[in-house]
Amino acid sequence: MDLVKEINRLKKEKNAVILAHYYQIGEIQDIADYVGDSLGLSQKAAETDADMIVFAGVHFMAETAKILSPDKTVVLPDLNAGCSLADSCPPDAFEKFTKAHPNHVVITYVNCSAEIKALSDIVCTSSNALKIVNSIPKDVPIIFAPDKI
Repeated sequence: MDLVKEINRLKKEKNAVILAHYYQIGEIQDIADYVGDSLGLSQKAAETDADMIVFAGVHFMAETAKILSPDKTVVLPDLNAGCSLADSCPPDAFEKFTKAHPNHVVITYVNCSAEIKALSDIVCTSSNALKIVNSIPKDVPIIFAPDKI
């Protein structure tokens, strides 16, 4: 069986799009419809007319795609694909930490889990983090995550 032909057949049959992060190996990038960083791929997920999104990335990327495209099926081919940054901030510990600091504005980096995003006031990217932090009044304390707790 020609694997590339089979993948292309299934993409057509399922009306699927393959999104691959830059760190994927060349063979995965070659078969992908779009290759990019996590933000760019999330934007592609939100824009696509496909019924199914196959996300060659890590958990938080697929979760973000699902948040932005709730009516689409989002598939993560490698269920063990994790991100050490996202994994460094367990949701239960983070929720406990934020409750212990109730007067803080909670800003989280887009590269975190959906559970962490749900506990946040603002979600930022690497390109707008400084602008967002600087938009918070100087007298308002900030929690910025993910990071080890």
